[in-house]
Amino acid sequence: MPLAKLLPMKRSSSSSEAKNRLRQILIEKSYLRDGPYTLSSGEKSDVFFDVKMTSLDPEGATLAADLILDKLVNSGATAVGGLAMGACPIVSAVCVRSYERGMPLASFYVRKEEKQHGTKKKIEGANLTAKDKVAILDDVATKGGSMIDAISPVKELGCAITKVIVVVDRQQGAKERLAGAGYNLESIFTRSDLE
Repeated sequence: MPLAKLLPMKRSSSSSEAKNRLRQILIEKSYLRDGPYTLSSGEKSDVFFDVKMTSLDPEGATLAADLILDKLVNSGATAVGGLAMGACPIVSAVCVRSYERGMPLASFYVRKEEKQHGTKKKIEGANLTAKDKVAILDDVATKGGSMIDAISPVKELGCAITKVIVVVDRQQGAKERLAGAGYNLESIFTRSDLE
């Protein structure tokens, strides 16, 4: 069944107002400056972006989803997904908001390891096929490893990757690493946008 075209969001505030409000929420809830913290890349940092505190907040999730969906207009995406656990709240919010915007996107998440019981799936959610065009999402990108880990099994199914989008790019090599793999990392914010 062909899917409808994703419609621009009809909202009471402009895209720039939504982005400004999301920036405020991220700074208030997710931008921690009392490190040191160990990042998923293994590196140490004095700051940490706990974006789940924003993506699990009703307003934050809605704003992030709408801004991501704005980036997906005309992308041809039929599904959105990412690596569990960081991408799950964002993917779920985008899935719900896409339905409200008139073009439901299937959603999925990629397990770090294949399940050893039940269906033994590596990819949960949408039954992806080679016909699907997929957007890979995440909450934070440092070196890009989580996004590469999500892309690989999706590519093995023959899906086309149309977009790679993150809420916050820490500007520590993810954009360059993904570019080297043939993908353009888009972000709603970079670390410098939030400082």
